[in-house]
Amino acid sequence: MIFKTKCLIFINFILFYSIFLRLFNCFKVYSIHYSFLIKILFIVNTEKNFVLSEELIPFLNFSRNQWADLRKSVPLTLTEKDLKPLLGFNEFLSLDEVRTIYLPLIRLLHYYFDENLRRRAVLNRFLNHSRPQAPYIIGIAGSVAVGKSTTARILQNLLSNWRQPKKVELITTDGFLYPLSVLKEKNLLHKKGFPISYDTAKLVRFLADIKSGKENIKTPIYSHLTYDIVPNEFNIVNKPDILILEGLNVLQAPTSHRQCFVSDFVDFAIYVDADETLLKDWYIARFLKFRQSAFSEPNSYFKNYAKLSEAEAISTAEKIWNTINGLNLRENILPTRERANLILRKGKNHAIENIKLRK
Repeated sequence: MIFKTKCLIFINFILFYSIFLRLFNCFKVYSIHYSFLIKILFIVNTEKNFVLSEELIPFLNFSRNQWADLRKSVPLTLTEKDLKPLLGFNEFLSLDEVRTIYLPLIRLLHYYFDENLRRRAVLNRFLNHSRPQAPYIIGIAGSVAVGKSTTARILQNLLSNWRQPKKVELITTDGFLYPLSVLKEKNLLHKKGFPISYDTAKLVRFLADIKSGKENIKTPIYSHLTYDIVPNEFNIVNKPDILILEGLNVLQAPTSHRQCFVSDFVDFAIYVDADETLLKDWYIARFLKFRQSAFSEPNSYFKNYAKLSEAEAISTAEKIWNTINGLNLRENILPTRERANLILRKGKNHAIENIKLRK
């Protein structure tokens, strides 16, 4: 209570001080102080869960029912049979979830896609020449175990089949991780999945080529079985209408003003969100499932985990979460959430309970 009172007194002081400066036409100084005030308000809200003024929140907030009403006449082209292969390991999602959450999103994305085409036509008229058609890039970010891959695959299926069929490619940033040999050489194996573990220059070059309209672009393939880049094998991306880019750090901001980064190429960004306690539970459950299946494969990087008892497996999964995945979430992934155009907030059983759309 004392902290809150002091903060409010401090904020009121800055407000009156800023108004005073403005009266003396110190607009530039006023702006600086006003910007500083906004940062203070954000810090107060973060630290003490104070409620920000509606004008300072850059998102529109929707419940499931409110969002579902925005579907309008978008048809459901998926069946239960189609849906099953799209689901992630140890993840359940119903057709009702597709109707309620994904169909309104497909409608929204088509509006954005069409608007992007109109903007390009305006630019072509201005430049007085026709430029190569550039794919519309949708970025999907979020924590390990949150269900990014499932979201990406469902969107790929629905976008490919609604109204005029579109060519939709899906690429994950896993293929741009450094090979295991490099990570070991750089002593970064314990930081795998952190921004530093990616060949960011290669990923940026790939996205620049995509936006330039180049044909038959090679992308590396990552194996979750061997925990490594597959040598001499590639995906070929050939001028899609839409590219879905899925990965942990898709929304990361450049670390310097001159640096070009992944998020600079993303036209529409989605962050799949959930409380960390749920994420940790989902990760442990997935780890236990893998222990009974993928980990037992002879070529599996984690084959030694298949020999663990259930109690040992749970303890191992908790340690991995606490020292790697959870740490990466808090330090690198979660801070990028508010950079997204859309935040899908999950509750139990991976059901999306809340949707935030940037104004």
